[in-house]
Amino acid sequence: MPSQVVPTDIELRSRLPDETQPSENPPACSDSRRDGPKEKTPLFKLLSAGFSFFVAGTNDGSIGALIPYILSSYNVGTSFIGILYFTTFLGWLVAVPTNSYLPHYLTLGSLLSLGALLQTIPLFVRVFHPPFPLFALTFFVTGLGQAYQDSHANTFVSSVKGAHRWLGFIHAMYGAGLLVSPFVATTIAVSTTQKWWTLFYLFPLGLSAANLAMVLVTFRESVALRLERQGDPEPERRSVMVEAKQMLKTRDIWIFCLFFFFYLGACSTSGGWIVEFLVDVRHGDLSKVGYVPAGSYGGVFLGRLLLAEPTHRFGERRMLLLYAAICFVMQLVFWLVPNLISSIAMFSVMGFFLGPFFAAGVSVASRTLPRHLQSSALALIFVVAQAGSAIFPSLIGVIAAREGVRVLPPIVAGLIVAMAFTWCFVPKTREYED
Repeated sequence: MPSQVVPTDIELRSRLPDETQPSENPPACSDSRRDGPKEKTPLFKLLSAGFSFFVAGTNDGSIGALIPYILSSYNVGTSFIGILYFTTFLGWLVAVPTNSYLPHYLTLGSLLSLGALLQTIPLFVRVFHPPFPLFALTFFVTGLGQAYQDSHANTFVSSVKGAHRWLGFIHAMYGAGLLVSPFVATTIAVSTTQKWWTLFYLFPLGLSAANLAMVLVTFRESVALRLERQGDPEPERRSVMVEAKQMLKTRDIWIFCLFFFFYLGACSTSGGWIVEFLVDVRHGDLSKVGYVPAGSYGGVFLGRLLLAEPTHRFGERRMLLLYAAICFVMQLVFWLVPNLISSIAMFSVMGFFLGPFFAAGVSVASRTLPRHLQSSALALIFVVAQAGSAIFPSLIGVIAAREGVRVLPPIVAGLIVAMAFTWCFVPKTREYED
């Protein structure tokens, strides 16, 4: 990296001990925040990070409740739903190579603002019920925006004191978004004409605009570009390539990738197809079971709030294996007991015990992975996780077109087993110094 940079960059680096912004600077300077006295908790920035996850949750949590309306208004089969998951995955995929380069040209606030903006634009388009190809394309842009904002927000939050609690908070906010979204989506969808269920997207659109405004205000001192650089840029490019090669050769990163691949696959598959399953297999009333995903998402929200501290205190390794065993039993009951009420109850309780997995996984990763690789590594981990959330729901859609959605429970049960098996290989880590 060149030794001389623009004055703005120098000013931002001098503030790092006070602001605790790990992804604002290139990897070469990632440890500079360890110097100097202990900083106070950047509360408003953490609240902004939490709100960004709430916004992401409202977007992701609506898909399950809206699938029947998407199928009906666009007159497409269940296999077409896989396209929405696939385009979302492509957005995260594009973020992997770009996330290694962007921090060299954009500061932390700029990266978060870019992510927030990319999540806002597609929601505006969806309100007007665009043709299905354009509707699917909006999920690509949303996925790209979430990838930028979520990966850098996770890295930022994992650097503060008591990170496991704040990670639990921001991911609980994601669960809160998942909880609220099905209620709003179903209420609007059942009260409008067949075509204009898309008016629901006015709700997340307003939240996304507020998210962008919060980022611009709370991270205003780091919203800047790094355009004027002196010296030879070749060493910087070599540094990025070396970092990328090191990341791809790090075994622990791929273990986390597989864990999140199966975890998000299980969550996205069960949450995305639960309404269609309850209507088609359990013969529930669409206008009533459309709210069922909120039960699981409410469990996720409470699980991330209430189980964060005991999970950290008693050890993430053993506690997540315990939670996985409980979820497997719940899924077996969901599968083998052909009762609508029992299915809803088991689905909701399973959400509670699945809740802590994401924050605990990020917390362990932040203590395991090299500090200078964390932003890029988390981006890679999340894109592989998004691959799981795209592949398995899409697989359900393809199979359901021939065999029906009754295949949902055994596939989710298998994903829970694979998730627990992969977690056994996650390396042991040092404890936090609180």
